Amino acid sequence: MFRVESVRRDDDRILYLGEPLVGADELERRVYPAFREAGYDVRLATVQDTETDPISGVELRSRRRALVAQPADGRIDSVPWTNVVMLAATVLTTLFAGSVWYYEPLTGPLDLFTGDKWKFSVAVLSVLAVHELGHYVLSRYHRVNASLPYFIPIPSFIGTLGAVIRMKGRIPDRKALFDIGVAGPLAGLVAAVVVSAVGLLLPPIAVPESVLGSANAVEIRFGYPPLLQFLSTVLDRPLSYADPSRAVNPVVFGGWVGMFVTVLNLLPVGQLDGGHLVRAMAGDRAETVAALVPAALFGLAGYLYLFTDVGFNAPFLWGFWGVFSLGLAYMGSADPVFDEPLDAKRMAVGVLTFALGALCFVPVPFELMSSGCSRGREAGRRPAAPPIP
Repeated sequence: MFRVESVRRDDDRILYLGEPLVGADELERRVYPAFREAGYDVRLATVQDTETDPISGVELRSRRRALVAQPADGRIDSVPWTNVVMLAATVLTTLFAGSVWYYEPLTGPLDLFTGDKWKFSVAVLSVLAVHELGHYVLSRYHRVNASLPYFIPIPSFIGTLGAVIRMKGRIPDRKALFDIGVAGPLAGLVAAVVVSAVGLLLPPIAVPESVLGSANAVEIRFGYPPLLQFLSTVLDRPLSYADPSRAVNPVVFGGWVGMFVTVLNLLPVGQLDGGHLVRAMAGDRAETVAALVPAALFGLAGYLYLFTDVGFNAPFLWGFWGVFSLGLAYMGSADPVFDEPLDAKRMAVGVLTFALGALCFVPVPFELMSSGCSRGREAGRRPAAPPIP
């Protein structure tokens, strides 16, 4: 199936240079089990080859076809400093966000480590960590090489853009693709529910008089998804207060962040979790589904902007994700080596996962606006917060 002309090592990779005798897909399917048994991933690639002309001594460069095998165990042989530094930076940015939520002014860097702001940081990071570790654990279970989570810091009222893991190995089949894809949203959603329930049971916080009387403060109006509203009803704890001097405990918004991240990750396009699920459940028809996602997001953004008075934030958010999903759709979804259909149980779990994701969706997740104190009395609005840089 492959005529091997030479073999060389490149760090931990083994390159078999030569020419395939069958199509690329058939070749990979035929040789994959043997390499997998030996603990390697394998793929057909085009690599740079260098050899020295025996007469002139000049180095000749050419591009050649090669079967590239690399270890599939995903072992961590040294400290993943990039992951550690990004996590540390995200801790700082979520502490900064917590200082806004708990109305704790910062007069110096050490103030980040005082007060109650750590509660918000722990709430957000725990939900994101559980989500990504769900992917990581199932990747290791299916012997797919994957990185540890990369947390993405950003100084904002949330403090992060989420977290990702990088899939470095081949996905053997649709079952593995489904299991890895579904583990993150389900694990993260459980964590979000737990964090939201804890936040609802914690006492509300007091809004300082200086904030209530400030004309330059920023007000954040949240859209609460049905799942969070259900938790509020079951626990008999409000999500907002008529008294502007009280605000719901910020830990609740750690759970809100988890639900919001679940919605975004379950968009059925490209390399997002929803894209993995649809590819595993629908096969090649996933490309048709992915093509509809940008149109749906642009349509939602246009509707909110033209026919509602929600302001600019929500239309911009969904318009941005429409553009982003266009790129994801163009890049395509993951392709497992073996493409057999899923079993009925996994199909049912997939449908349930998308249904749970729908319970986390709200058309207007949040609005930022200048605030007068009277607005804090309206349902669904958090009283004015300190100005956000």
